Amino acid sequence: MINQLSWKVGGQQGEGIESTGEIFSIALNRLGYYLYGYRHFSSRIKGGHTNNKIRVSTKQIRSISDDLDILVAFDQETIDVNYKELHDNGIIIADEKFSPKCPEDTNATMYVVPFTEMATNLGTSLMKNMVAVGASCAVLDLDIHVFEEVVQEIFGRKGQQVVDKNMEAIKAGFEFMRDKLTDNQTMVLEKADGKKRMFMIGNDAIAMGALAGGCRFMAAYPITPASEIMEYLIKKLPLVGGTVIQTEDEIAACTMAIGANYGGIRALTASAGPGLSLKMEAIGLAGMTETPVVIVDTQRGGPSTGLPTKQEQSDLMAMIYGTHGEIPKIVIAPSTVEEAFYDAAEAFNLAEEYQCPVIVLSDLQLSLGKQTVEPLDYSKVEIHRGKLMSGELPEVENKDYFKRYEVTEDGVSPRVIPGMKNGIHHVTGVEHNEMGKPSESAANRKAQMDKRFRKIENIKFNTPVYKNVQHEEADLLIVGFNSTRGTIEEAIGRLEADGIKVNHAHVRLIHPFPTDEILPLVQSAKKVAVVENNATGQLANIMKMNVGHAEKIVKVTKYDGNPFLPHEIHSRCKELF
Repeated sequence: MINQLSWKVGGQQGEGIESTGEIFSIALNRLGYYLYGYRHFSSRIKGGHTNNKIRVSTKQIRSISDDLDILVAFDQETIDVNYKELHDNGIIIADEKFSPKCPEDTNATMYVVPFTEMATNLGTSLMKNMVAVGASCAVLDLDIHVFEEVVQEIFGRKGQQVVDKNMEAIKAGFEFMRDKLTDNQTMVLEKADGKKRMFMIGNDAIAMGALAGGCRFMAAYPITPASEIMEYLIKKLPLVGGTVIQTEDEIAACTMAIGANYGGIRALTASAGPGLSLKMEAIGLAGMTETPVVIVDTQRGGPSTGLPTKQEQSDLMAMIYGTHGEIPKIVIAPSTVEEAFYDAAEAFNLAEEYQCPVIVLSDLQLSLGKQTVEPLDYSKVEIHRGKLMSGELPEVENKDYFKRYEVTEDGVSPRVIPGMKNGIHHVTGVEHNEMGKPSESAANRKAQMDKRFRKIENIKFNTPVYKNVQHEEADLLIVGFNSTRGTIEEAIGRLEADGIKVNHAHVRLIHPFPTDEILPLVQSAKKVAVVENNATGQLANIMKMNVGHAEKIVKVTKYDGNPFLPHEIHSRCKELF
């Protein structure tokens, strides 16, 4: 028996590859297994190679695996592109329709199964993916009845006959494959604990966190890989009196979100790199007017349209320094789906407490990768609205404007909702005095700039750095952010086995940078490897600016559109010694 397995299904986009992986993984999740899935897909609606790699384990996992146990192929390209991941005892299950050819330089075993023919005989070739699920079940010696509930949920609205036909397809694939296998060719997983856990993508967690954090309005324009946030909230916000507006462009989306926040409604917008470029002027407006707003950036391959469906982490500098002029802002970067939920909720508190833009930074792997999630604890979500005034305001002296931008010791001024008696003030994107009236006075300019930046001198964020510190003096400190956490953790286990003492820091507060948290870890390590999916080592450069010790810091980068694999981090870090 084995305690983990890696399974991949591939074919042409639009022929049910995603649903095949979805049905397979949901059923295993409900048995109590931990899963981690990552989709490789093209930036087109139909056509082009796509695959879905799913890792199944009896223990918590947060990365895709180096190798592959089972490859389900709906076309020859799937075999040609992915077979090298198979280990010597791996299995290829291929559709007979395309006359599959097994590469000579592999020791994997190929089984040819008539997916399409069997499905057609049952009524429609569209059910070939169900035949493939059944064949996979035979290799794992799974009871196909575990899929009945999932199939019912997915196809039930189409009628019981459709449900029954799909179950027949699973059974047909199972029986055909079982007859071909010998006992030593099965891959039987150890029994899971049977506990109920969620199985979700990071975008859904961000949307749920926004909902739990009091968000009641979203303005957005569709873009990969952020669209699922909008799609989720379109369904859920109306249930709590909120709404979503799909705007004509990204500029409108950001300004609408700013307007809603100015009116006292917690609001957000979400996009990817190209959309964030368009939002930058509006983000500057939020900074100048000290209006709270939450913006989600789901990073993808750039520049320009770049690689819209591939992994990259190259927006750090843009998120910190992208606006013209200088404004205070907060950039946070969750590293797991659970953190994505809690951080999205907390982002609204930060935005209102510090009255500035808060950017929740994700990446494609975290946003669209699907993973097992322990039950979320909604009691951890609290609502803090900062210096938002309530009740009756005192009369303003001399019948003048309310001091909305009052110069305060902590940099945060009292805030009012439009329409509050005695709360009238001027709002403008030009520099202004305490009452919001335009002012070009040098003294006022300096006072207002200093005030705005005092706000973020002492940001209170629950976990600015996730730390796994096993050694007082480490040979190596590995630093990362966003989705690389699980892959780094796996690589560290291998490095420790090689006799290298390794500590791990994962940065969750990108800006303002948590120097006090990171500096002691850097000082106590002989070398520092900064792991990131970009070409120039943006996080490494930010660390050099904030903690120094540039001579220790080594950039471990990958920018080919694919996420890191554990063996890549292991080998790159081992080369340092």
